[in-house]
Amino acid sequence: MKRFRFTQQEIVFAVFVVLFLAFAIFLPGFFSPENMLTLLQNVSVLGILGLAMAIVVIGRGIDISLIAALAVPPGVVLQMVQNGHSLPSALVAAGALAIGFGLVNGWLIAYAEVPSLFATLATGIFLAGLGQAALFQLDVVQWSEGMAGFEKLGQGTILGIPTAIVMFAIACVVVFILLRQTRWGAYIYAIGDNPFAARVTGIPSRPIIVLQYVLAALIGYFAGLVMAASVNSMPTRIFNSTLIYDVILVVVLGGIGLSGGRGGVVNVIIGTLLIGTMLNGMTIMNIPYAGQNLIKGVVLLLAVITDTILNPRNEETAQQGDI
Repeated sequence: MKRFRFTQQEIVFAVFVVLFLAFAIFLPGFFSPENMLTLLQNVSVLGILGLAMAIVVIGRGIDISLIAALAVPPGVVLQMVQNGHSLPSALVAAGALAIGFGLVNGWLIAYAEVPSLFATLATGIFLAGLGQAALFQLDVVQWSEGMAGFEKLGQGTILGIPTAIVMFAIACVVVFILLRQTRWGAYIYAIGDNPFAARVTGIPSRPIIVLQYVLAALIGYFAGLVMAASVNSMPTRIFNSTLIYDVILVVVLGGIGLSGGRGGVVNVIIGTLLIGTMLNGMTIMNIPYAGQNLIKGVVLLLAVITDTILNPRNEETAQQGDI
């Protein structure tokens, strides 16, 4: 008899469906229009960050500095406009900051050969500290008149669909094309699968690694703009939250192997749906923040163990020390 084997993403999607239906039936207020709008907005930002993390993890790295890229460059946009600069010039300046940040990350990892975990941890702390010490006047950078109309990026609708979800969908399409339809994407998968073999075949490994972190920083910047437009401010202290762990949960639960070279946009979407629904349900149930962290920690541990079983690291990959 033919044996049916389910992939991790199929299992996670089934768990999402069951969890969503259970919350909709048994949790008062979960399926209300207001909560669904909140859920969609939160899921969109989390999903966009998941796409950034996926690009790095597929290439056998990790980016702990994503939340700094989410908070600081968009905060710079709001602060510059508040100080009298035009919105276009603020967007360009903040974009240059995000690109420079990604270049530093990429150089440290690709050329200085600092393990990605430690490099991005250090640069993320530095960028967040720079913002709080020198760039922002307050921890929460407020909206100003010069930003008028930009809030539609996170609060408007297109054909009845919340703009934040449309932005997530656009990001998914762009990342899918990059990973699956371009030579750069093929290089990222090749480096993630076997960096030594990729280098021997002539793939420019170091520049591609730099590219991964530049793209991650830019996508994080984009996610921050969507978030700021959704709440009409940028709470820069979000860097101190556990959001980065939610992003890692999205990637690992969705089925993107930490050993590199596997997964894609579909995995991010499935992981985002599950984690977004779980976080929203726990908030409605008034589970304390410490309790939520406990639950997320257990889920992350189980996800990493599952990933280790499904995507074992051989002796060659274990010697890399990238993750």
